[in-house]
Amino acid sequence: MNWSEEEITFLTALGSPVRIQDFLDSIDYNPNPECRSPRWVMKKRSAHCFEGALFAASALRFHGFRPLIVDMKAHNDDDHVIAVYQVDGHWGAVAKSNFTTLRFREPVYRTVRELVMSYFDFYFNLNGDKSLRSFCRPLDLTRYDALNWERTDEDLEYIGDKLETLHHYDVISRKMIGKLTRASDIMLRAGMLGSNEAGLFKPV
Repeated sequence: MNWSEEEITFLTALGSPVRIQDFLDSIDYNPNPECRSPRWVMKKRSAHCFEGALFAASALRFHGFRPLIVDMKAHNDDDHVIAVYQVDGHWGAVAKSNFTTLRFREPVYRTVRELVMSYFDFYFNLNGDKSLRSFCRPLDLTRYDALNWERTDEDLEYIGDKLETLHHYDVISRKMIGKLTRASDIMLRAGMLGSNEAGLFKPV
């Protein structure tokens, strides 16, 4: 099943990574433990970070990019999934997040690790603890084309299961963890601006 004419018109209007980000910023945060397709996101105007990453990867693909996602693992916090893309050999990202600080990144980073590290100081839980710990290499979603991942009505949790099996590279040592400072109150308030409380991870 292909995109409908209405969907093609909609995707055509999202003609750049920042326009895709603007769309994700404009829709509701989905607090439900499910994983729906990009078609579902367009229809329902709702997404959590995983659904947002899948949508962004699909929209980027529509405009000629490879549909790539990266998983970032956290301690005592939600993991985060982003769609990544390259311009002139440099990496950028589009993402849906309940935190304002974990979304778009310009394509100015030389490596995926460098891109991921741009999130480090802004990735914290409700206690202000900086929680990012590791990341995986980009997963190319074309491997799931036979399952119609972009337009299916089925749950896409199997993609999340695959991310769990991938090797994740540490971004911080145990010694560094013990010396981390907490995010400031100002940064915490800024990060939570407009958050959906129902979707917030409750740290121990």
